[in-house]
Amino acid sequence: MRNRKLLPALAGATIIGAIVLYVAFYFVFLDFFVDLWWFRSLDFEAYFWLRILYRFIFSGAVTIFFFAIFMFHFWIASHYLGLNPPDEVLLDDRKRRRFQRFTDVFLAGSIKVYSVISLVLAIAIAIPFYLQWEDALLFFFGSSSGIEDPVYNNDISFYLFSYPIYMLIQKELLTSAVVGLVATGMLYWMEHVFIPNQGKEFPLGAKIHLSVLFVFVALFVVWGFLLDRFSLLYGSLREPVFFGPSFIDLRYNLPLIWLAIVAFLLFAGSVVFYVFAERHRSKLQVFLAFVGFLAIQSLQSVEFMPRLIDKFIVKPNFTRTEGPSMRYNIDATMAAYDLNNIDTVNFTVNLDATKDIEQWANQKNFENIPVWDREYLIDSYKQLQGIRPYYTFPTVDEDRYFIRGHYQQVNLAAREANVGNLNKEAQNWENTHLRYTHGYGAVISPAAQDADIPIVWYLRDLNLSSNVGFSVKYPDIYYGLEDYKYAIVPNKLVTQNISSTEPEISRDYLDNTGVPIPSYFRKLLFAFHFRDEKIFFSPNISTDSTLLIRRNIAERIATLTPFLHLDKDPYLVVGNDRFYWIQDAYTLSNMYPAAKPAADDFLDGSQKFNYIRNSVKVVVDAYNGNVDYYIADPKDPIIAAYSRAYPGVFNKLDEMPKHLQAHLRYPRDLYYMQMKIFAKYHQNTPEAFYEQAETWQYASVGGEPVLPYFITMNFERCNGMEEFVMVNPMTPVNSNNLSMVGIAGTMDHQLCDPNSYKPGITIFKFPKEVQVNGPAQVNALIDQNPDIAAQFTLWNQQGAEVKKGRMVILPMGNSILYVQPIYMLATKTKMPELARVIVSIGNQVVMDRTLLAAFNRLKDLFIRGAKHPSSGITGATESQP
Repeated sequence: MRNRKLLPALAGATIIGAIVLYVAFYFVFLDFFVDLWWFRSLDFEAYFWLRILYRFIFSGAVTIFFFAIFMFHFWIASHYLGLNPPDEVLLDDRKRRRFQRFTDVFLAGSIKVYSVISLVLAIAIAIPFYLQWEDALLFFFGSSSGIEDPVYNNDISFYLFSYPIYMLIQKELLTSAVVGLVATGMLYWMEHVFIPNQGKEFPLGAKIHLSVLFVFVALFVVWGFLLDRFSLLYGSLREPVFFGPSFIDLRYNLPLIWLAIVAFLLFAGSVVFYVFAERHRSKLQVFLAFVGFLAIQSLQSVEFMPRLIDKFIVKPNFTRTEGPSMRYNIDATMAAYDLNNIDTVNFTVNLDATKDIEQWANQKNFENIPVWDREYLIDSYKQLQGIRPYYTFPTVDEDRYFIRGHYQQVNLAAREANVGNLNKEAQNWENTHLRYTHGYGAVISPAAQDADIPIVWYLRDLNLSSNVGFSVKYPDIYYGLEDYKYAIVPNKLVTQNISSTEPEISRDYLDNTGVPIPSYFRKLLFAFHFRDEKIFFSPNISTDSTLLIRRNIAERIATLTPFLHLDKDPYLVVGNDRFYWIQDAYTLSNMYPAAKPAADDFLDGSQKFNYIRNSVKVVVDAYNGNVDYYIADPKDPIIAAYSRAYPGVFNKLDEMPKHLQAHLRYPRDLYYMQMKIFAKYHQNTPEAFYEQAETWQYASVGGEPVLPYFITMNFERCNGMEEFVMVNPMTPVNSNNLSMVGIAGTMDHQLCDPNSYKPGITIFKFPKEVQVNGPAQVNALIDQNPDIAAQFTLWNQQGAEVKKGRMVILPMGNSILYVQPIYMLATKTKMPELARVIVSIGNQVVMDRTLLAAFNRLKDLFIRGAKHPSSGITGATESQP
């Protein structure tokens, strides 16, 4: 009967135990081992264990430290300092034994309670350290940057590495000290009240113990005030004029912090004096000290005094009072966003472009002007080179390759697999995970094309036909930009006709990367992990099969190195025998003192930062998924700290294969953000910065900004060698005139080696006294040309939609060249066709089928205009065939 009553309890305990075991197996054990096998397959197993070790060393050490502190104080209070029996109890043997028995029971029972309380408190305090363990990692492995802030003269690395962890430590130490003081005080009170025959007064030992704890509380509060001084460096009082410490912060709030420290120390001293003084002690002293401290604290939240200072001191002479603060902000922002490497060139504009046209007009220059926007070209790629319904092109990239004796700019795109494009009945498990597992090859076309003819191809079709020398031994793309599901390869299914009908290029996965599936046990584990029983029961999976997971390169890199932030534009590179992806990665911080925070979502997610470095280039093998990290900016203290913390993960940039080094480029997202910052901060004196008379903005056409674009051109800086750069035009705020054209590249102009890597920005700044048309003004000239307008109207009437492409703006000698492609979109297919190109210099506009023909006709216009300056020629349309 008794056993029957226990059956429900046993059944309930069994069910609960089974649930706990299942949760532990599924969410801890299984995920852990899948991650371990995956890291091992990429040769990152040591790094995997090191990250786990760091996390639990930091959080475990903090837990043990605080547990020891709490337990020590509780143990001391209960065993030595809290008992104060009178002499009559100690002299009476019966009373003394009774007192001893009671205290033994009290202490023996309370030690169990103290242990649990100490552990709970220690874990609660250690949780923030567990969540912010990488801050501790940077603190231990960070080093000096060699740059000091101008206010407190601390090295910048103090704010990047030490200040965040100091704030966390101060907060947790203060919390633990307050909790310890309150808990220990309650323990003394309980001993004093519940243990009989105690004296009226706390013993001296208890007073000393509580006073020591109170002193620690006071020290941690003072430390908090000292750390608050540094928060003034991130002040936003003067936004949007400037960011950082203002005159009021440094001349009013900073002295108040020092006064608060003095006042709190006086209050703490009066409390200790009151506890220990036997004569002349008064609660009034403690009360007055506390009121004085509160009064000083309240001054920081009262706006009356700062408002008076601002009204009568700051605003009447703003540039003088806030000048030093603006200088802090300018210098810090330029350094934080790596804008100190900018070379500004005063560009002399020649109104007569005849000489520049004659010197510049050669076929080599025109072979690199990009007339295909990737936003339009991708539709042509999909329709002309998709070939199979399950192939797609997620994006189009730009790059340069040595073709026909010089570097030519090309567009290229990987032909990736997307099972979602198949019919629904074909989107089954075998097709998704065993058969349609990868993309195949890529397409390449020159950036400069003639209009009104079919697209010229440098690499095309599934047989990878190329007439310029492109050849790839392993064209399969198992890793890319698509949202790939897991794949199991090789397998027993027949897949010869998936990529090609030619046997020599229809083959199984030949690499040994991926997570091996050597046994039925591991198949079972993977079936549980993916909640897919077909993995276990499928007869097409053999012991030679491997599991490929995390095949989207952004997910792959983010899983390996979550502390790196990724550029949104990874790009494809044709290597010696296969395709590679190059991903720009950044290190960020929001703790650079006095630097303006970034305002936009530039990267792979919403990030708050005011410091950025393109510190890492990541290379992902599109065939086998291998990931290699190369440090592109060894001066960055953040990546230097991670490199010391994780030896063997990051390589030197010189160790990157030469055929990949030749394709490094300036990141698009970084350049866009830098130019947005530089548009205001190029005014580098406090007076000019406050006036904002030369603030720039992105040039725009039709309300849309002209974003940075790549071009390969000879800028006469490397003995005639073409440079692959990004171009960014800007106009004054609320004006359409062109103020500057910035170019960002990676070539070292001293070495002039295409494999060299020295990122830098050059600004071609135009004089204020000369009118230089911006893209909106050139666009207006195009619209006002009656012949061009008539041609557009004719095309629209024929059922085609006319679209203007991105306007290319390019410095040419002492002139500015404008090129704009014109596309026609068929109403049914929406596949764009390059119909014409428009070329403009000054106020002259010409439209033709080829860049060279348009340019030659533009040259004729300038020559005629020079001979007949009163002819009034303002533009011309295309020549008739």
